[in-house]
Parts: sequence; C-alpha cells; structure tokens
Amino acid sequence: MKRSGGWTSAEPTVGEMQLDERSSLRRVAGLSTELTDITEVEYRQLRLERVVLVGVWTAGSAAQADASMTELAALAETAGSEVLEGLIQRRDKPDPATYIGSGKAEELRAVVLETGADTVICDGELTPAQLTALEKVVKVKVIDRTALILDIFAQHATSREGKAQVALAQMEYMLPRLRGWGESMSRQAGGRAGSNGGVGLRGPGETKIETDRRRIRERMAKLRREIREMKTARDTMRARRNSSGIPSVAIVGYTNAGKSSLMNALTGAGLLVQDALFATLDPTTRRADLDDGREVVFTDTVGFVRHLPTQLVEAFRSTLEEVTGADLLLHVVDGSDALPAEQIKAVREVITDVIKEQGTPAPPELLVVNKIDALDPMALTRLRGQLPDAAYVSVRADLGIDALRDRLAEVLGGLDAEISILLPYSRGDLLARIHADGRIIDSTHEEGGTRVHARVPHSLAAALSEYAHAGGPSTPESNGHPQP
Repeated sequence: MKRSGGWTSAEPTVGEMQLDERSSLRRVAGLSTELTDITEVEYRQLRLERVVLVGVWTAGSAAQADASMTELAALAETAGSEVLEGLIQRRDKPDPATYIGSGKAEELRAVVLETGADTVICDGELTPAQLTALEKVVKVKVIDRTALILDIFAQHATSREGKAQVALAQMEYMLPRLRGWGESMSRQAGGRAGSNGGVGLRGPGETKIETDRRRIRERMAKLRREIREMKTARDTMRARRNSSGIPSVAIVGYTNAGKSSLMNALTGAGLLVQDALFATLDPTTRRADLDDGREVVFTDTVGFVRHLPTQLVEAFRSTLEEVTGADLLLHVVDGSDALPAEQIKAVREVITDVIKEQGTPAPPELLVVNKIDALDPMALTRLRGQLPDAAYVSVRADLGIDALRDRLAEVLGGLDAEISILLPYSRGDLLARIHADGRIIDSTHEEGGTRVHARVPHSLAAALSEYAHAGGPSTPESNGHPQP
C-alpha cells in the first residue's frame, strides 16, 4: 500500500493475519468454578483460568519428571490459563482411586484453597472414576493432560478438515466420561420399577445420559464419513504431486521446535509462527527451488508431543499420512530443549506407528537441530557429539539455512536414478521434464535424437526406461536404477 511518506508496505501474510485474529480472542478471568454443589451441573465447558498442576512420577529420572511438568505448564499457558503451583507425587503407579492418593489429594485441596485456583490439571490421562473421586476431594474442576491438549487443538484448528478431526477426537474422549447428576438425570424406569413402581413411575426406559451417548455416536459416525471423504481428496492431491516427479519433503518434529519457521525460511510460505505449543495444526504444502535448480515440494505437518493422546493420533491419521508418501523426512528438533533425545523418540514413535499401518517403507530422515542461537558453545558441542549427522540451524538468527539447502540438494540428489538415454526429437516434452525435475550431466545432439546423461527422480526414470536401450550398453544406470 502506498503511504504519504513515499514508502510501501508488503501485504500481511496468512500467518500474520491468523496471529492477529488469535491474539484478539484471549481468555479472561471469570466467575469461580469451585464445585459447591456438583448435583446442579451436567456438563461443564472447559474453562481454564487459574490452575494448579499435579503429576505422578513413576519412572525415569528427576530431570525427566521436571521436564514433563514444565511441558504441562507450557500447555496450560497455551490454552490461556495462569499456572499458580505444581506438585509431583513419587509413586510406583498412579493411585486407582484418586490418581495421587488420598493424603496427597488432601494436600492438593489445601494448595487450591491457599492459591485460589479454580482448576486442577493432572499430568496423565485419568479414568472417569479418578476424575470424579479427585474432584470430590479438591472441590474444583479437574481435567487431565488429554483434555488439555484437545482444548488447545480446538482453539487452533482453522480448516474444515482440522475442525472435524478435533471434534471427533473430543467426542471419543468425552463418550466414556459423560456424567449425570440430580433428578433430571436419574434413571427412568421402564414398566414396573420394583416396590416403588406403579402409576406415574413408568418411563421410556432410557435416561438422558443414554440419549446423549447415542447422539454423540451418531455425530461421530458422521464425522468419520466426512473425514474419509476429505482423505480421498487429500490422497488425490498427494498422488498428483507424486506423479509429477518432483521430490517431496515432509517437515516433522516436536511441537514448537520451529517447523513452520523453517518452512517459511525455505519457501517463503508466510505461515503462522508463534512461540506456543501446537500453534499450527493444518498441513501446508509449498514448492521451492534449491540452489542447484531442483524443484522441491515441502509439507509442514502437525507437531507431536510426549504421550500424544490416542484420540488425536486416530483422528489426524489422514493428515499424518503425509509422511508416508514423502521422499525425505526433515525432522526438526528443538536444540534448546533440556531433553532433545526425548523429543526425537516421541516423534519417531508416532511416525513408526503410522508407517507400519500403511505398510510402506520408512522414508529417509534428515535431523535438523533448530534454535542453536539459544545454546552456549559447550552445550552446542555436546549436542553435536550426540547427533553428528544432523544439520544445525537457527531460523530466527538466520544461521545455517544455506548449509541446510546444500545438504538437502545433496540428500535428494542421492535419491535420484542415473540414466543414459537416446531421446527422439519428437519427445521434447520428456526432455523438458528432465530439465525441470532432474540434473543433466551431459547431453549431445545426434542424428537419431538427443543423447542425455542425467540424474532424475525414480518416477521419471521409469517413464524414460523404453529409451534406455538406445543409450549404449545395458547397465543398472542405463535402466534407470542406481547401482547397489
């Protein structure tokens, strides 16, 4: 837009507009949600304001337990709450009744009263019985890690597919946890209801909570149909990209590791970038050119987290399948995290599950350690020793991006097939594809056509195989396959 001072300003990116919209809808403190009489409520909308965190340390080191609680605090803040206090209980396994044990529950109640908190967040997935029992002791709303992550996803979903996937995950979580209190939810007797039955006490035989369960199941069935239809469209677009012969790179990694920032640096996509967990959910695909002229398709995927809820993995399976069709996985790791190896392990577990279900071979992986500007030299040296084959970058400080581009060109070039063919002059279309998608090593013009020695994607090498016999002696390279 032209200004009076003579300067121009660029149009805001999609990510900047989304960030402005998200910042304009902040949660504000409201009335207390202390449950003085839980018989008066049926459903309570998740509203996080002033929270106390509680976790059970069953395995691993103290550093891992602290890191898990720190991540839970970050999740709570991303959802719009203020963290007041955190407690960790050391146990062999969670208490089956109240998750933390009766004594710790009473201590938690005292902390809630002292801090004025209105919500308790547990670092684990609680059973419906544990939620109810703990709520009765602390007298405030209790939610678990799974409900918290689902709430963040519900806030950040923007596309139709993303909203449908989140809604399905929420309903799968909600279904076994529906609760009813008070006379309006009491069981309605069908026929004679024991000694107190009779006139006026014969009902339809279905409670309101059972009606709600049935409606939720119907809604879930509808959402699954819609997601299957959207999956078909996504598969069609993915197949079209794969048939073009352009190599595809899926950017995967832990949440808030900098995947969207790296995507912007490599492609100029202008995606939303925010220092928050699960800031972006919807996969985005962009084309970009590497320095050697090679065209590449980059896809930014949803982030992962330790103990990612099973409901989300199932609901987002069509989105996660983007990694199965990729030629290369760009695995982004937060170098400033206290336990980067735990991040890598959590991401690889989810990817392995998805790839196993698809029955496809795992794509090669290139580790990219981001945020190296936040590390001191000793920590960076130690990390380079732990991950010697990784690329080290800082998107914010613009460090290592050019070296990463060179590394990408090198890795993708190694995935190509070397061919030697004699292409008739009538097949100028195939020659154009070789120029666009491959790298020509040598070419000469002869009477029968153009003799080309090049490296091209395997899909294009298959299309050129019929012209390989005219290119000279039959070798693995001339047949479009690299030598072992």
